[in-house]
Amino acid sequence: MNEIEKYLFDLNGYIVIENVLGADELKLLNERFDRQERPADAVLMSYGGGATDGPGILAYGQPFVDLLDHPAILPVLRFRLGDCFRLDRLYAIAMRRGMSKGPMHSDYGASSPIAGSVPGEYYPFPLNEIHSGFVVVCWNLTDTGPGLGGFCCIPGSHKSNYRLPKQLAEAGEGSPYVVIPSAPAGSVTLFTEALTHGTADWQAEHERRTLLYKYCVSQLAWGSGRVQAPEDCALTPRQEKLLSEPAEPYRFFPSLFEEEGETP
Repeated sequence: MNEIEKYLFDLNGYIVIENVLGADELKLLNERFDRQERPADAVLMSYGGGATDGPGILAYGQPFVDLLDHPAILPVLRFRLGDCFRLDRLYAIAMRRGMSKGPMHSDYGASSPIAGSVPGEYYPFPLNEIHSGFVVVCWNLTDTGPGLGGFCCIPGSHKSNYRLPKQLAEAGEGSPYVVIPSAPAGSVTLFTEALTHGTADWQAEHERRTLLYKYCVSQLAWGSGRVQAPEDCALTPRQEKLLSEPAEPYRFFPSLFEEEGETP
């Protein structure tokens, strides 16, 4: 990451990197996506980790496994999570025209469901509460953005010590404070889960297809389930580490970059 990218990710809580996947890669991923059976009203597909043990969308084939440690995302993940992180959970989002938005929320910080913060009052983070440590990687297999729908957020909200006001939560992408970043097919969007984010109503004629890979620092876990290696797919040593159990950095969980000779 260059100086500007680091500054903007820290400031806004998200970053979009365009032209990561080429036309051939997109075609292959979409072809594999088309093979999956799902109800017509399905939005979330093939969950792995969280509350469920299993490979999730990794079972779609090797092209989905290869995204685990794609060179384009590793610098951003390392910047936010350090040298020791793991894949916590993953799934896919599929939306057709007219499908409704997902509510504005954040998983950590003053606006998290477990914070207990009072609206309008300053919320000091307790010592035993997570502030950050989880980053979502969204692989965009089709165009998303203004006028289309998809990922939306309130930039900078991951640093707020005040609870999200009810009016903003209910307004969603209709609020002037919410942005829907342009993320064309082949791009990848990364954001911290402390960021207040949601899903804007899908307005495009084409289907939204987004793959969500959720990473966290090695000693954390969001739920009791684990992402498991799929059958008939080859994993590199680094990918095997990404599917490891939660553990203390360096002592029980080796650096993901040790082969590069950059461990502390």
